[in-house]
Amino acid sequence: MAVGTTTRRKDWVAQGGQYEYRVLTLPRTTSRNDARRLLTEQAEYGRWELARTVLYEGGERRVWLRRKVLRVQSTLD
Repeated sequence: MAVGTTTRRKDWVAQGGQYEYRVLTLPRTTSRNDARRLLTEQAEYGRWELARTVLYEGGERRVWLRRKVLRVQSTLD
C-alpha cells in the first residue's frame, strides 16, 4: 500500500468512515453468467464492491457487497 493511500484511509476512518453492506443469496440454479451479470450491474450502477463470497454445500452462494458511506456536510452555514 502506498504511503498516500494509508494516510487517506486513516483520515477517512478518523472522520467516522464506514461501509454499508448488502448480502445477496444466489440459489444453486443461478448460472455463472447470470451471477456475473448481476454483480457487474451492482458494481457499475450501485457503486458496490465485492467484499466476500461463500459457496455452501448445497450449491447456494452468498455474496457480501460493500460501499463507502458518504457523509455530506452542509455548506449553508
